[in-house]
Amino acid sequence: MLKVIIGIDEERHSRVLAEALEEAFCSRIALTASADPPIVQVLAEGFILPQEALFCPLTLKLPSGLDFPAKAVYQACQAVEDLRQVVQGWGYGVGEGRYWLPIVRTAKGSLYAEAIALTPEGTYVQPFDLVDGDRQPLYHLSHRLLEHLRAAAGVYLVQFDLTLQEIVFDRLLPFPDVPALASIGVQSPDLLVCHWSCLLGQPLHDLTIVPQLPETV
Repeated sequence: MLKVIIGIDEERHSRVLAEALEEAFCSRIALTASADPPIVQVLAEGFILPQEALFCPLTLKLPSGLDFPAKAVYQACQAVEDLRQVVQGWGYGVGEGRYWLPIVRTAKGSLYAEAIALTPEGTYVQPFDLVDGDRQPLYHLSHRLLEHLRAAAGVYLVQFDLTLQEIVFDRLLPFPDVPALASIGVQSPDLLVCHWSCLLGQPLHDLTIVPQLPETV
């Protein structure tokens, strides 16, 4: 059986995210994967990844000596200012962002999920509607960025903002971070299930928004 390890840091949101990913694995993935239930591991200096384990890090705070296939991508995402300079060189604005575009990168190409927004109340909502004039340039930027980094299969979040003139790039997250929790019960399959499917090489063909029942008074 395949050993699955979820890597986290000491932050509370990292543990919350790990719990959600565990639930997604056990409820939606375990029946179709020959793998043991995930083990959640706080990553510290000296941690050695077992050979042939499926590793799912949910933090950019990685031990310096840790080696795994997506290490270069995680390091690039951790260097926020360096990545902003790259994107700025492509002609985009850079700065703080309050929206996220999820990209589900499969072995056969990328699927773009509906955007996620941060509300004034501090909660995350999906879908956030993008006009075509913003959507297509954002898709182009995201594709170029993932190709530039030679990103492996998985769920990525492009954090961005919008002005009247341009798209503003903030950062790239190489895993379904906390904003992705907004997809649970809203998108099918949700972004956590998508991430496992990508890591395990399972096919994904479409992403849909689940019709919501009207609220009753």
